[in-house]
Amino acid sequence: MKKIYLKLFMLILAASTVFADGGVRNGTGAASQLLIPVGARGIAMSGSTIASSTGLEALYWNPANLGYDSGTSVMFSYMSHIADIGVSYFGVSSNLEGFGSIALTLKSLSVGSINITTVDNPDGNGRSFKPTFMTLGLTYSRMLSDRISVGITMNYISETIDLVSSSALGFNFGVTYRNLANINGFNLAMALKNFGPQMRYDGSGLYLNATPESLERGQATYKMTAAAFDLPSTLEIGLSYNYNFNASNGLQLTTTYQNSNYYADEYKVGLEYNLNSMFFVRGGYAFTPSFSDNTDYNIYGITAGLGLKYDLGGTAVKVDYAFRQTKFFDNNHIISLQFGF
Repeated sequence: MKKIYLKLFMLILAASTVFADGGVRNGTGAASQLLIPVGARGIAMSGSTIASSTGLEALYWNPANLGYDSGTSVMFSYMSHIADIGVSYFGVSSNLEGFGSIALTLKSLSVGSINITTVDNPDGNGRSFKPTFMTLGLTYSRMLSDRISVGITMNYISETIDLVSSSALGFNFGVTYRNLANINGFNLAMALKNFGPQMRYDGSGLYLNATPESLERGQATYKMTAAAFDLPSTLEIGLSYNYNFNASNGLQLTTTYQNSNYYADEYKVGLEYNLNSMFFVRGGYAFTPSFSDNTDYNIYGITAGLGLKYDLGGTAVKVDYAFRQTKFFDNNHIISLQFGF
């Protein structure tokens, strides 16, 4: 047991060096779509659920938590994000006895049509394009013991904006230890997310016609080289504690610390009350101490949500809703539907 704690500590210490001074580079990372959360339960608790998330929704927060599930699950989720952007999510998972759990997920953004403008036509030239942002994930999770689970997700990231596009592979790693220190319901988890090569846009949209001033020749076609940027990697450490008042009423407290290479440190807390493990009420908040003097940097406020779980003759049905307060834009609304077989 002591060896496990020592290895976890060494891993956290090594990973923390990757994120030093991440706040000074806010907003300069690639593939920001990776930071858009999915799943109503986790969002309702402000993303504090890396130690307590379950099912397919756990894949975004911590892939290790999939290892605790059994059977087969299917999940659909939709979020009305900022600036009229829609975020759709689909996932399917299955537990294979003696092998572990595997899952396949797809997240896509619906941005809509954007008019093409030029110097001569600043109001549009009559043409438009539709940006596409997609993340396809493959996850494997396995129980190492009755308490410890590990997981890894490989994400294929694809982005296309008119005549340029970019793609890359990103990896998420997670580990969860349940019933820590022999305290029933007390869980510890760590997740390292979005590790991979840099992303760089390429395509015919980078060609332009220009006349060099230093050469005695006419106009020629040149290709611009787009800059490459790192993925928005994060290190997250979380705790959760579940307390049952009696056979019908329970309360879960969740906390998460997030350190990012392209954002300031965040501290997240969440609460979930359950009645007969069928009806759920949730709430949460995320703190960013570095932005305490300028609250405009963090556009999200309180989060809240409701959930309902019902067994239909061997098929568990979960319906979750979440609300996220947002500055400058319309508030976010998230709905998730999950089936377990």
